[in-house]
Amino acid sequence: MATITHYDAIIIGSGQGGTPLAKALASANKKTALIEKEHIGGCCINEGCTPTKTMIASGRVAHLTHRGPNYGIHVPGQTEPNNAFTVSMLKVRQRKRDIVSSFRSGSEKGLEAAGVNVIRGEAQFKDASTIKVIFPNGNHQFLKGEKIIVNVGCRPAPPRLAGLEGIEKDRVLDSTSIQELGEVPGHLVVIGGGYIGVEFGQLFARLGSKVTMVHRGAQLLPREDKEVATELLNILRDGHLSVYLGATATSISSTSAETVSLSLATQSGSEIVANVTHLLFATGRIPNTDHLNTDAAGIDVDAKGYIKCNEFLETSVPSIYVMGDVKGPPAFTHISYDDFRILKAALLSDALEHPRPSTKGRLVPYVVYADPQLGHVGLHEREARERYPGMKILTATMPMSYVARALETDEPGGMMKAVVNADDGQILGFTCLSTEGGELMSAVQVAMIAKLPYWKLQDAVFAHPAFAESLNNLWGFLK
Repeated sequence: MATITHYDAIIIGSGQGGTPLAKALASANKKTALIEKEHIGGCCINEGCTPTKTMIASGRVAHLTHRGPNYGIHVPGQTEPNNAFTVSMLKVRQRKRDIVSSFRSGSEKGLEAAGVNVIRGEAQFKDASTIKVIFPNGNHQFLKGEKIIVNVGCRPAPPRLAGLEGIEKDRVLDSTSIQELGEVPGHLVVIGGGYIGVEFGQLFARLGSKVTMVHRGAQLLPREDKEVATELLNILRDGHLSVYLGATATSISSTSAETVSLSLATQSGSEIVANVTHLLFATGRIPNTDHLNTDAAGIDVDAKGYIKCNEFLETSVPSIYVMGDVKGPPAFTHISYDDFRILKAALLSDALEHPRPSTKGRLVPYVVYADPQLGHVGLHEREARERYPGMKILTATMPMSYVARALETDEPGGMMKAVVNADDGQILGFTCLSTEGGELMSAVQVAMIAKLPYWKLQDAVFAHPAFAESLNNLWGFLK
């Protein structure tokens, strides 16, 4: 039998949780191996948060350049909004690549400095304590770990559409490949109206593409409260995106060397979207467990392939833990990092420590980087009413056009919404669709962490004129 190398801990997948956990374990003199199939840093650094928000920043600059005349600022030759500048997609792409490379390099150096043994290959379980690593050249190596942490993440769901096999592959995109385009698409169709679809749809509309979004649901961003989703829909449509709701792509066919036609089933019948140059499939992600051989280790997975775990991130096997997106939603980088904190305490702290860190009751925030941003923390209204059926719940909504700072910056689009317990004033959930909505949301999140009643924000003295002073006024709309 091949030689087996023994480790105190083996982490499968670097990611935003696996990388700091590997460093922490190695720094605590635990012999640690980190197995990574692709890039150090995982999805966030390489295909997710870092590159997409870098590109969205370019889209924001394009948007403001278009709007320069509204502020009295004219680019030479620009007589009205929406003309007189060009976009270098190659420069947008290179800026994104440079920032990704910098972040990735920093993670690699940190692992090396901590003494982590980084092994590049694909991991498969041989049994509950043994990992087979398959290298790109076909060779393999066996590792045995006292503790094994699975952090393999997710990937875009494969596209499924009749006629797709006859379309050039470089015209069929997912959330990773669309970031490598060297030119702005002429007509981009986005299949899916979730967070990824909204961000990319608005981005490429701002860079100059004609954009059509096709979403099977009755509203964009199905998790959000209806009035928030409707406000965002109106903003997107004002930004020249064509949006089909309650629609499904049924087939696709090539019409020329450069374009295709997409057939849709809509609420009013059938329609054709013609002269499409590119399609982005943004219809969800799937866990990277299909080649992990979880059965050999006895790890329980659900019907979709996500690894089951308890609130302490323990799997069905006592020595195997899971972290990050592969354990199922919510799939956010900050959740992966919180998973790291939980496992760091479990693996390195006194076993008698109380309370033992867990996922139970943790407050989950997120931001959709549309423009304006959509920041949310806690419960949506329907979630609060379902969870607390006997509670007297109040809600407050306020348009951002009521906020002085929004008017002064000519950014009045969007709204705020809060959900509170009428009896004690506790804030159960908060949504902000606004310029820097994520930062406003974070201010409310701090209040929720401190368990402050809403009137503490209502009576606070915020600097004028700042977006935050809207938190004085929002609560006056409670009902």
